[in-house]
Formats: sequence, structure tokens, C-alpha cells
Amino acid sequence: MTATGPTAEATEARGPGGRRAAWRAGALLLLVTLAALTPLLGPSVALHGTGEAAAPGTGGIALLRGVVFAALCVPSGELLVHRLARRLPGRLPEPPSGWPVFAAAAGFVAALGLASVVATGNLVPHSFADVEVGGLYRTRDGRLALIEVNAFVLAGLCARARRPAIQVWPLAAVVAAEALRAHPPPEHAPLLGSALTLVHLTCAMLWAGGLLHALRLVRRWRSGRAGAALLGLYARVAAVLLAAVTATGVWSSLRRMPAGTVLDQLTTTAYGRTLLAKAVLVVAVAALALWARFRLRRAADPLAAYVPARAEVALLGVVVAVSGLLTALPVPIRWT
Repeated sequence: MTATGPTAEATEARGPGGRRAAWRAGALLLLVTLAALTPLLGPSVALHGTGEAAAPGTGGIALLRGVVFAALCVPSGELLVHRLARRLPGRLPEPPSGWPVFAAAAGFVAALGLASVVATGNLVPHSFADVEVGGLYRTRDGRLALIEVNAFVLAGLCARARRPAIQVWPLAAVVAAEALRAHPPPEHAPLLGSALTLVHLTCAMLWAGGLLHALRLVRRWRSGRAGAALLGLYARVAAVLLAAVTATGVWSSLRRMPAGTVLDQLTTTAYGRTLLAKAVLVVAVAALALWARFRLRRAADPLAAYVPARAEVALLGVVVAVSGLLTALPVPIRWT
């Protein structure tokens, strides 16, 4: 009895912490699985009953595009939050780093996969012989794909430099290439569309990536006052980013789905259905953001905002996956 008693007590003491760790691991696994399945299974669900045909390899392209977006969020959010953290008084522990290098590597692989699809005439290559690298230089989409591949290489190198802030330039090149790719010259007012996408994507990646890195810092510092101050600074910036994301998203949607056809297309087209799902997710994310902000201001412990903020960043990960799917589906373009 005396030999087993302390062990049982220790196991019981470790129980809640162990269960919390298991819950976190399970939630992370579920999130990663959901983010991966969204672009892979999403096309068939979104296209069901619409009469539209998806391009070959839509699921894979959506997954690669989602990885590119995630690879933009991680380093840009880190740069934003590091800038905010420098405004805090006192000497704080060094912020965690290392993720931008892995993000750049993931972005490079995804951009390379997308470039291989462009090099085969927007068909999924079945072997290296199908990929015509030289053809990338002869088309607009090919040149944009090459810019993204090279920019992720530069971003990874800049992340290891003494001044990692310079990676903002290759990241900006990827965002600009994505904005131009999404709006081809035949489109009515393509520069306006590219400008809207540029602002939308920039604000979205700062919002998602910034929250992710802010939570990493709060967990590392273990200081309630510094963590609450950082979350407060981020919350003010995030409010502006959310407003910009909403305004540009609505404007871009109305350019492709005029006001008189929106309600119909939201339920009868794959693009509209996916856009509706993304809008619902963004509303849920905004509600979590408001909850976190309320806790930050009113709760006895400001770090109580950490829980809804963590749920917010998890939902933002799903939004990124849905955004990748949205870019791969046929667009019901009706320009006016």
C-alpha cells in the first residue's frame, strides 16, 4: 500500500495536465486533418449538382494554393508581431523563431508544384517528361509562377540573415504575383481586381499570422502583464485588418457576382457555395475575436483572452484552407 500510494497520487496529480496535453494534441491533429481534407474533398462537395466541371487536379491545386497562403501568413505575422513587441516597456525574452524558414521551404515546394501544372498547360503532370520548363517563360502565368518559386527561395535565405525583416520584399513579390494571377488581362478592369486581391491577401495573412505568433509569444513569456499588453496592441491592429479584409472581400465578390445574382449564385455555383462557407467561418472568427477582446478588457485576468484567441487562430487555419479551395474552383464571372 505504501509503495503504490505515492505513485497513484503522482499519477492523479499529473492527470489533468496529461489530459490537457492529450486534448491539445488531438485538437491539433483534427485541425491539420480538416485543413488537408478541405481542399482535397471540397471540390466534389462544392460542385455537386451545379452542372459545372472542375479542372483536372482541382483538389491537389487547392491544397498547394492553401500551403502557399499559409507560408505567407507565418513569416509576415511574425514580422508584424515583432514590431509590436518592440513597443512594450522592459526587457522581454527573445521571441521564438525558426518557423519562417520552414514556411519558406513549404511555400517553395507548393509553388514548384503549381509551376509544374502551369508548365504542362494547366494539366496535372504524370512524369518529369510532361513538364516543359522553358514554356514557363513564354506565358504570363508561367512567369508569375516562376516569380513565386524564386521569391520563396529568397524569403528563406532572408529569414536566416542578420536582418530577417528584409524578407518582406520577397513575400511582397509572392503576394503581388498572386494578385496578378487571379485577374488575367481579359477581365474587365484587371488592375482594380489585382489591387483588391493585393490588399485582401496582405491583410488576411497579417491577421492570421500575427495572431499565431502573438499567442506563441504570450505562451513563451509567461508574463501576464506583457502578454496582455501584446494582445491589446495586436487587437487594435487586427480590428483594422478585419475591416479591410471584409471590405475588399465584399467588393471582389460583387465584381464577380453582381448584386442581382449573388443570392442565386451562393447556392447554385461551386464558387458561391465555397464563398458562403468562407463567409460563415470569417463571421465565427470575428465573434471569437470580439469575445477575446471583451475578456482582455473586462476579465480579472486579461490572459483569459488566450482561450478564445486560440480557437480563433484554429478557425483561421481552416479559412486559409477554404481560401485555397476557392482559388481552384471555376469562377462564375459576370463582369458589368
